[in-house]
Amino acid sequence: MKKRSHTIQKVSFLFLIFLLFVAAGCQQPKSADTKPVSEAFDMQKAKTFIDSINTKFMEEIKNGDSVALASHYSSDAELLLPNSESVRDKDILSSWGSLIRSGVKDMTLTTTDLTGNNDFPIETGYFEIKGKDNQVNKGNYLVVWKNENSEWKLYRDIGN
Repeated sequence: MKKRSHTIQKVSFLFLIFLLFVAAGCQQPKSADTKPVSEAFDMQKAKTFIDSINTKFMEEIKNGDSVALASHYSSDAELLLPNSESVRDKDILSSWGSLIRSGVKDMTLTTTDLTGNNDFPIETGYFEIKGKDNQVNKGNYLVVWKNENSEWKLYRDIGN
């Protein structure tokens, strides 16, 4: 009886080892499209970056440089302004050029909130645009940013 109990213990132990190996072998291999867990969203880093781009943007308005302004947009960007059709891709350059030619000479951008994640940070704020004869236009904006070729670009730019 003792021998039989000892044999049952050995078989049970070997069966348990076998089950552990089977369970370990049942893990699914990582597929090619498995993405690593993204790192935590660094709000301060994103704000610093956005502030620097906004500063460049304001300087480029003063300089009348529509090419530089358009370079901040992603290849699939969309510009949505009030009382106009949405502007996409290369037409964004023309839109900024038209705005500058209409007499816009100064713009102030002020970020009021920043949310989102590493894939799509979302900036909200208000703007003030000065045109010819010192006319002032004020409003709010929302920008969705997108990483394109390791560089943050405006993906959706919405103003009212």
